[in-house]
Amino acid sequence: METMQIGRAKLTWLNGGVTHLDGGAMFGVVPKPLWSRKYPVNEKNQIELRTDPILLQIDGKNFLIDSGIGKGKLNDKQKRNFGVLEETSIEESLSQLGMAPEDIDGVLMTHLHFDHACGLSRWNGEELIPSFKNAVIYTSETEWDEMRHPNIRSVNTYWESNWKPVQHQVETYEKEKEIVPGLKMIHTGGHSDGHSIIVFEDGDDMFIHMADIMPTHGHQNKLWVLAYDDYPVTSVHQKEKWMNIGYEKQAWYTFYHDAYYRALKFNADGDIIDQVKRKRYEYK
Repeated sequence: METMQIGRAKLTWLNGGVTHLDGGAMFGVVPKPLWSRKYPVNEKNQIELRTDPILLQIDGKNFLIDSGIGKGKLNDKQKRNFGVLEETSIEESLSQLGMAPEDIDGVLMTHLHFDHACGLSRWNGEELIPSFKNAVIYTSETEWDEMRHPNIRSVNTYWESNWKPVQHQVETYEKEKEIVPGLKMIHTGGHSDGHSIIVFEDGDDMFIHMADIMPTHGHQNKLWVLAYDDYPVTSVHQKEKWMNIGYEKQAWYTFYHDAYYRALKFNADGDIIDQVKRKRYEYK
């Protein structure tokens, strides 16, 4: 497991599973000859996308950024369509750190699409129960409302099985929420109407978790947004804003989906000046 220290915050990437989605959908209107130079693609035109939560330990608290693809939450057809070669093993990752799911104090949900939210609940026999029973689940009010009342487009990604078992744990916010001093969840919209990013500042140290408005290093260009985005122009504007802020402050950018990098730091010109690579291995 890769780990890094940013100010008071210790970040550790857990094993949340993997998907392989169509590269064209992930890069929207960008022509393949351009995006394929930035991010590898297989013979099926799919790109590898991790679903790895970040364990964020700060001020004696244990938080997760998103929850992974889950275990036993997808049927065989869904696994095939979404290219799921490996499901969540977060409990095993935590065990390696001497921890258990009960030790998680909060889950910071950037949004509630299935590939981020399936790990919130788990099977106990025939019943779905919370995966992190002692955690507060933070999400924007807008996202929580759409999760429970999806429209004709979003119904395919907002699943009842991911919210009903944990609804008593959810705490929402409208614009932003400070979780601990310096750590904020900020509603951006874009990818979904309720999408949020996570920003942490501690003196000169900073990280920005852009979630799915910059899901991989290949999406650094502010104009390269997903066909999955409900509000792509909002994604462009929010990406421009937060890339400018991060470039100026030389913030770390952390990733949930990237199969090659866990975190990157850029200079004022957008050039990479530091990196944490993901240790790659073959799926079983």
